Amino acid sequence: MFWKRIISVVFTLLVFAAAVLVVRTLWLHYMDSAWTRDGRVRADVINIAPDVAGLVIEVAVHDNQPVKKGDLLLRVDPEHYRTALRQAEALVAARKAELSMREANAARRADIDERVVSRESRSDASHFADAARADYLEAQAQLDEARLKLARTEVRAPTDGYITNLNVFEGDFANRGEPAMALVDRHSYYVYGYFEETRLPLIRVGDHAEMRLMSGERFSGRVDSIARGIYDRDNPESRELTADVNPTFNWVRLAQRVPVRIHLDALPEGLELSAGLTCTVIISPPSGEPRAVPDRW
Repeated sequence: MFWKRIISVVFTLLVFAAAVLVVRTLWLHYMDSAWTRDGRVRADVINIAPDVAGLVIEVAVHDNQPVKKGDLLLRVDPEHYRTALRQAEALVAARKAELSMREANAARRADIDERVVSRESRSDASHFADAARADYLEAQAQLDEARLKLARTEVRAPTDGYITNLNVFEGDFANRGEPAMALVDRHSYYVYGYFEETRLPLIRVGDHAEMRLMSGERFSGRVDSIARGIYDRDNPESRELTADVNPTFNWVRLAQRVPVRIHLDALPEGLELSAGLTCTVIISPPSGEPRAVPDRW
C-alpha cells in the first residue's frame, strides 16, 4: 500500500509538471510569437469613371467579370463628339487658309520697294501673319482635344483585374469623373496583419510570413514594411489646434495594433483571393536568428 501511494503521488506530480510545462509553452507561444488572427487581404481598387459626359450606349462587362488591360468596359454616345471633331477640322482648315494668305501678303510687301509700301505697312503685315499663325496653332490644339474626347468615349480597363460594384447600365447618363464601377487590380493583392505592439520586436522586413484563411487555404509571403504611425485616439487636436488631453484613462491598457504589410509570393494553383478576407498571419524569422520580446514590467 505504501509503494502504491508513493507511485500515485509521483505519477500525479509528473502529470501536474507536464501540464504546467504544456501551459507555459502555450503561453510563451501565444505571448512571445509573432502571429495574429487579425489579418486582412487587400488589393488596389481603381474607380472607373468616364472622362467625357454623355449617354451610355453600351456596357461591355458584367459584375465580377475578369478583364484584361485594354478591354472595353463601356461606351458613351460619340455622336456629339464626332460633330465637335468635324467642327474642329473645319476651323483648322479655315485658320490654315488665313495663315497662308497672311504669310503671302507679308512676303509680297517685304519684296516691294519702301517708296511704294511704307515700313509700317510691312510691319503690320508681318504681325498679322504672326497672329494668323497663333490662331492656326490654337485651332490645331482644339482639334487634338476633339480627337481625344472622341477617343475617351470608349472606357477601357487600365489593368488586369475584376469588375466589382457595377453601377452603370445602358441608357444611363454618365457624368464626367463620376465613378461607374470599380476594378480590383489582380496583380496588387497583399495582406495587412495588425500586430500588437508587444510583438513588433519579433518582426523584421523580409521575414517569411504564412497566411491561413478561415476557409483553410494557406499561402505565403514576405514582410514588406511596418507602419510608422497610427492615430492616437486619446490625444486629438482641439479647435485651437492644441492637444485635447483626456484627464482620465482606462484602467486596462490594451496593446495598440500596428499594421504590417506583407507582399505575397506566388499563390497556390486554384486559390482565388478576394479583398477583405480574414486570415491568420504567422511571421517566422530566419532560422538560427535569436529574437525575443523585451521584459515587460
